[in-house]
Amino acid sequence: MSNKPGHKARKRFGQNFLHDQGVIERIVRAINPKPDDALVEIGPGLGALTEEMLAVNGRLQVVELDRDLIPVLRTKFFNYPEFRIHEADALKFDFGQLVEDGRRIRIIGNLPYNISTPLIFHLLAHSGVVEDMHFMLQKEVVQRLAAVPGDNNYGRLGIMAQYFCKVQPLFEVGPGAFKPAPKVDSAIVRMVPHETLPHPAKDFKLLQSVVRTAFSARRKTLRKGLAGMVTVEQLNRVGIDDGLRPENLGLADYVAIADLLADVPAETGSMLIQPGTDEVSND
Repeated sequence: MSNKPGHKARKRFGQNFLHDQGVIERIVRAINPKPDDALVEIGPGLGALTEEMLAVNGRLQVVELDRDLIPVLRTKFFNYPEFRIHEADALKFDFGQLVEDGRRIRIIGNLPYNISTPLIFHLLAHSGVVEDMHFMLQKEVVQRLAAVPGDNNYGRLGIMAQYFCKVQPLFEVGPGAFKPAPKVDSAIVRMVPHETLPHPAKDFKLLQSVVRTAFSARRKTLRKGLAGMVTVEQLNRVGIDDGLRPENLGLADYVAIADLLADVPAETGSMLIQPGTDEVSND
């Protein structure tokens, strides 16, 4: 689908409309939608992916912030009476309200680059009602989501995403698949919430605080980066070398630190963050 005359992509919304039919079909095959799925699309734009999804599932719901696109979508898909549009900011939207009859939702979307990181944190907070998520993201963000200890892209985003989900990069998409063409490469990622958390923390907010503090000083050793929060003795007590750097520790290590602190009264309140309020960062 090409960019529709009369609607110019808005930079403040981070809009880059997908138009390459081959890429669209490949995405749909990866998602493999079924007629009875509870499908939710974030940022449908001009409806290129929406059109393919509706052909399979006429009960698709979408969340769109740009009010100028709402009439475009209503007109284009008027013949789908169960198609629902939620005019809302996905960063503030309660995805839990879309659950019906106990069926978990499947979320898809070409996420705007300028809000992708905080939006993913917001969606992770809803992971309990999500079956899976398929997103088009900046390639670097996908690399960060899937990174493992020791990788240059390993950091807070990947750790927190993998706490909740299995992360699977699928394939890359070049700038030419969009109008206007972005200045970066994109990639498709699949995120599937764990049925049972592999490393559940006693206090999730405390885990967030430990990870955030560690990676705010990622070039320092844990001894220095976590000073004032965790002592060398405490690190050694859970079998962690205080001379390591944050990127050397896995999710289980960070949970072990957080669980130790959860059993020890500490002044950590000022450092806690909520899943939906995380700021964009390169950690």
